[in-house]
Amino acid sequence: MIEWELHGLEFGNCNCSYACPCQFNALPTYGDCRAVAFFRIDEGHFGNTRLDGLSMAFAIKWPGAVHEGRGHMQPIISSAATADQRDALLSIMTGKETDEMATFFAVFAAMCEKIHDPLYSQITIDADMAARTATCKAVGAASGRGQPIVNPVTGKEHRVGIMLPNGFEYTQNEVGRGWSESVGAVAMKLEDSYAQWCELHLSRRGVIR
Repeated sequence: MIEWELHGLEFGNCNCSYACPCQFNALPTYGDCRAVAFFRIDEGHFGNTRLDGLSMAFAIKWPGAVHEGRGHMQPIISSAATADQRDALLSIMTGKETDEMATFFAVFAAMCEKIHDPLYSQITIDADMAARTATCKAVGAASGRGQPIVNPVTGKEHRVGIMLPNGFEYTQNEVGRGWSESVGAVAMKLEDSYAQWCELHLSRRGVIR
């Protein structure tokens, strides 16, 4: 199996309420699960192929909870990537060259009945985990933005995070609110719903702690 590692930042937005029941092994707020997520790779490799400075994204949806399957995923990969880099990023995002169910990519892919052919797009990710802000775009495919939750009484920013010491996506995140949109095979529009920022630090064996 090929050794690989990614280190960077993730911004994701799903259709659930701010707390996202999935993070607590509960059912989705509205019964289904839809999400758009962006991934910035600061440093990474897939075997001998360097992945530094690349980005990827996906739009993904399930008719029920994730673990019930029947999902559809639209991978989106930076058009700046070479052919080898594109193959590497798609392999990681679809759970290839990964220990069984070791990463959230592998779990999500396993719960999809259809993974659409990847789109190649100019991807920009401007995200600040500490500030809980994000502006992300995959030209012609998807976009997302995030901001802090606001206290409805005081109008001040409300800071909250989730700790998952044994999580397959992160160990701790920052939670905010997000707006996202995707077009094509997995189209959706999300408005003022759960958003998260987290460190992206994975290998084929799972989260690097």
